[in-house]
Amino acid sequence: MSDADLVFQSYGRSCSNAVFFEDFYTIFMGKSSDVSAMFANTNMESQRALLRSGILWLVMHARGLPDTKIRALGESHSKKKMNIKPMYYSLWLDALMETLSRHDPKWTSELEQVWRRTLRPSIDLIQSMYDK
Repeated sequence: MSDADLVFQSYGRSCSNAVFFEDFYTIFMGKSSDVSAMFANTNMESQRALLRSGILWLVMHARGLPDTKIRALGESHSKKKMNIKPMYYSLWLDALMETLSRHDPKWTSELEQVWRRTLRPSIDLIQSMYDK
């Protein structure tokens, strides 16, 4: 089974519980007061739905889907639009790993490395679009 397939299955086990997305934002916002401030006036129900889709796009890109959605994410998060600084993506990824570790009953340190390796190309692409 490919890394992308392992990640896809892990995500399916984890995101079936809506609390997954609430837990993610609790963990993510706890990583930095700057991150928490970014969501001060955000409709979190809508944000959680966007996160659900966004993670799925990252996973599907790893499974061979064209990078159209990833580029759209990169553009929307760029300096000109939402101004999501590239440094925040490591906090985002760490928060995702911590959330997955709490929700995927089959979680292992090896699976964490598979997740990180699988999402890295998409995250790198999003970060590369910050100044464009």
